[in-house]
Amino acid sequence: MTMGSSVNGYGEHDHVRVERDGAVVRVTLTNPEARNAQTPATWRRLAAIPGIIEPDVRVIVLSGEGPSFSAGLDRRMLTPEGVPGEESILSLAHYSDERIDDFIQQAQAAFAWWRRVPQVTVALVQGHAIGAGFQLALACDLMIVADDAKLAMRETSLGLVPDLAGTAPLVSRVGYSRALEICARGRYVEAEEAVRLGIAIARVPFDEWDGYLADLVAPMLAALPGAVSELKHLLDGADTSDHQLARERAAQTRRIAELKVLLGGSA
Repeated sequence: MTMGSSVNGYGEHDHVRVERDGAVVRVTLTNPEARNAQTPATWRRLAAIPGIIEPDVRVIVLSGEGPSFSAGLDRRMLTPEGVPGEESILSLAHYSDERIDDFIQQAQAAFAWWRRVPQVTVALVQGHAIGAGFQLALACDLMIVADDAKLAMRETSLGLVPDLAGTAPLVSRVGYSRALEICARGRYVEAEEAVRLGIAIARVPFDEWDGYLADLVAPMLAALPGAVSELKHLLDGADTSDHQLARERAAQTRRIAELKVLLGGSA
């Protein structure tokens, strides 16, 4: 069982729009009537994005049209009929463990790349970010929430668990105990608490997003591209062991080598 082929290129496909503005790429969920609910088609489109991002892109911004960022999985996927052209989640029960694993792995591809790419990724979250929506926002390096943001993992209420790459970033931001409490209770985390817990870096009124975002990314766009991407890789998965010290040395050695080239070999 597979989720089909990917859609490549800029533009809008499967309720996901990808457009470039200078060194910034904007990815927008464009199904506000359904509160940007996600289907396998959404995931295929999102998973294809890294393949179209040019090397000189520095920042990728993720947002959703309408009052909600994303209400999560399209609930039709939890009915026997499913979404037209897609298999229902309920149909997974009839498949082998290997085929279920393959289906989930393909879905995870839409979420896992946001921290792996060299660009800094930023999620702008307003209204509801539930389940898959919360996990998609967590996939980004940075999250900014509007005053009305409500984040929640509701999977356990359906007898499921979060499986779209959201567990690790949640634990890394809030710690094991708080992550367990949030997910097991399925409660809402609102904007103020999201910032206090470290889930989001800032609470910014919706109508002030453009100015805040411009100020946020300006220093990143001004820095040498390799420095920011190297820093992102260095900080992701950082620890206090000697291994991290070695990673720091190796990263700095690469940076000095690049600076030497930029300075014409005089360094």
